[in-house]
Amino acid sequence: MSGSGLSKPSNGALLIFDGDCAFCTTWVNRLGAILPVFPPSTPWQWIDLDRYGLTEHDVTHYAWVVTPGHQYAGHLALSALLRLQRGFGWRFAGNLIATAPFSWLAALGYRFVAANRHRLPGGTPACAMPPAGATHH
Repeated sequence: MSGSGLSKPSNGALLIFDGDCAFCTTWVNRLGAILPVFPPSTPWQWIDLDRYGLTEHDVTHYAWVVTPGHQYAGHLALSALLRLQRGFGWRFAGNLIATAPFSWLAALGYRFVAANRHRLPGGTPACAMPPAGATHH
């Protein structure tokens, strides 16, 4: 994963998420409604992963914000979304999420949610992450 720096993500950002996951789709829609600045978003199933330098493993385990110069995965993707905002509070929260020790907690929280998204409100069996070594179809 590249792009762990705290520079503001460029305007050419794209949010890539798991379109088979109802939980993920719900949260992309909610964030799109809440955040004043929101990049285009697309399910990974609709794109050419090679174009973005991503693998199926990458996109089944993390949401991504990709820009022409960086890739942000998981909690850093949320950080990137928040750093795109005009308001100081949003940008401050985005920087905090990407700064230790808060980033350690954010990474743990993201991993917990990702691993349990099929059990969370709005989640379905299709939201379950594939077992290690399995391919997603």
